Amino acid sequence: MEFKDYYLILGVAKDASAEDIKRARRKLARKYHPDVSKEPDAAERMKEINEAYEVLGDAEKRAAYDQLGERYRAGQEFRPPPDWDAGFEFSGAPGAGHGSGDFSEFFESLFGGLGGRARRAGGAAHAARGEDHHAKILIDLEDAWRGASRQISLRAPEVDAAGHVHLKERVLNITIPKGIRAGQMIRLAGQGHPGFGGAPAGDLYLEVQFRPHPLYRVEERDLYLDLPVTPWEAALGASVRVPTPDGALEMRIPPDSANGRTLRLKGRGLPGQPPGDLYVRLSVVLPPAGNEKAKQIYETMARELAFNPRRHLGV
Repeated sequence: MEFKDYYLILGVAKDASAEDIKRARRKLARKYHPDVSKEPDAAERMKEINEAYEVLGDAEKRAAYDQLGERYRAGQEFRPPPDWDAGFEFSGAPGAGHGSGDFSEFFESLFGGLGGRARRAGGAAHAARGEDHHAKILIDLEDAWRGASRQISLRAPEVDAAGHVHLKERVLNITIPKGIRAGQMIRLAGQGHPGFGGAPAGDLYLEVQFRPHPLYRVEERDLYLDLPVTPWEAALGASVRVPTPDGALEMRIPPDSANGRTLRLKGRGLPGQPPGDLYVRLSVVLPPAGNEKAKQIYETMARELAFNPRRHLGV
């Protein structure tokens, strides 16, 4: 998948105002609209133009795209960085993606899961509840393990009088429930868009994702850990110390455990009803033959152990 430069597609500068972008889109539509254009690629060009305007004509999408676009150029091989949109505040309900099929794979990879903007009709005489907002936040696994109170920063775009987009930051205090899973929502009542005509404000929904952890991989409530062990611990069996988010504990390794064997510590995953489990994958690590004594031990093993790990390959 290639990175799309939406500014290049519309032929505008990266500091173009909202009015500049509208004007460029109208000009290109007059040239490439399939109903009037004689260009052979009119339909495909018009699709690109509409997609570019969908992003650059929306202050929220444009702000997020601009930050991502600082690292890429048109045509460059592209995969969205993990959680690239964390900390951006978007309008609309979470998870209500476009799903229209009118946009490219590139667009869907970035914005397919975002809610669309709600459009309200009516003037000031009508009371209407404020629009909900949503954002993705990253938390530490330990905060989900124990529960925590944290301060977070969200960025939302503002359009100035000249039509240029600027990011405005707001800081919120939140409570992270014990045992929350990746993908779950924290709802902050009244923290969405203000209401109209005296109606209440919308809510803010925070989608929780975990920051990468140096030890554990998380799936739902289960944790996965790669545990280095010595060849003799795996072959003879042993009692070893295993780290958990709640402190180290003893685990018994059965004799004749092969590299990659997975052992389960029941109930040692994320808290819940029921709690998750901790799966420990054994990774046999060979000591280096870095001195004469170690070399002699390996030479003795080579002579006295009738062991061929490639026998099943017929070689």
